Amino acid sequence: MLDLSPPERTLKVCRAAARLCGRLGWAPVLEVPLPTGRRLDILALLPDGDFAAIEVKSCARDFQTDAKWTEYRDWCDRLFFAVDLDFPQSLLPDDVGLIVADDGEAAILRHPAEHRLTAARRKSLLLRYARLSAGRLQGLLDPTGAAELRASLRVE
Repeated sequence: MLDLSPPERTLKVCRAAARLCGRLGWAPVLEVPLPTGRRLDILALLPDGDFAAIEVKSCARDFQTDAKWTEYRDWCDRLFFAVDLDFPQSLLPDDVGLIVADDGEAAILRHPAEHRLTAARRKSLLLRYARLSAGRLQGLLDPTGAAELRASLRVE
């Protein structure tokens, strides 16, 4: 994937990671805005009600210039990085999960340390996740009404 631009690499890794989520029975939502103003690349709801956040990195520079990823631990039970085969994996911290993508497929190479959400944060995040998902689905069903719905839900 070295011949791809960073945005193209990010898109390919993101799609592969979302497909992996589906195969695992996780329900992924992409580009989830948080109350802090940050945006998760992927937030997946797991079958047991836990949340996994997946931060996609396109290259070493993308990781090295991003200091905000540590804030994502406050919004999930498990935090993963998703990278492609060309990414220097030794840069990534050991306590964060590792998903590696190649040619549209992805696999978990390392599971993360678990850090449980508080009950209040979990409820808040679940409501955000549900409202965002419903709004996006409604946008597919009724593109004309999507902007009005997003404005009323105030989650995107």
